[in-house]
Amino acid sequence: MLGKFFRKPEAELSDRVPPGQHLAKGFPVLTYGETPNISQDKWQLKVWGLAKPITFNWLDLMAMPQNHFKADFHCVTRWSKLDVQWTGVKVIDLMAHVELDPKAIHIMEHCYGGYTTNISLSDFLREENFFAHTLFDEPLPYNHGGPVRLVVPHLYAWKSAKWINGLEFLDNEELGFWERNGYHKRGEPWSEERYGSI
Repeated sequence: MLGKFFRKPEAELSDRVPPGQHLAKGFPVLTYGETPNISQDKWQLKVWGLAKPITFNWLDLMAMPQNHFKADFHCVTRWSKLDVQWTGVKVIDLMAHVELDPKAIHIMEHCYGGYTTNISLSDFLREENFFAHTLFDEPLPYNHGGPVRLVVPHLYAWKSAKWINGLEFLDNEELGFWERNGYHKRGEPWSEERYGSI
């Protein structure tokens, strides 16, 4: 299995591949439950909680500054893919349209299909994070989270919620689906924050 789908990282990649990870030869798809099939014209991203309610649609997203990103992608199931190429909108550019209550310090990410995952506001509002709609110059496939997913390169990939459709701003930390089921509350790869933080 290791040789067919994964390989051990070379020593010169030790600064890019976190401990316990192997490099994927393809781009694996791991999903819990059914794969939502949401068209671009039906997609929405709703903001609520400790923020002025606002809903973004596909045209709103496309009207924001578009950027190309190259980012390494680390899955908690011990595989990594380097130099993944995306196109999308920086989190900070979208958040320029959101009025936050100063008490907001955490976020619950909501997705089509009912999946949730939590993230701190400080982990969310980083320059390198983005909402992706394109993968390797093609529209983001449904099985990789299309039409839009969040990408948070510095945390394990379950924090990069697929099929994202909501940001709920909170004044305290609440746990999402995998966090309630034994995954780490934060999920930082270099510290191997995989499981058991509750």
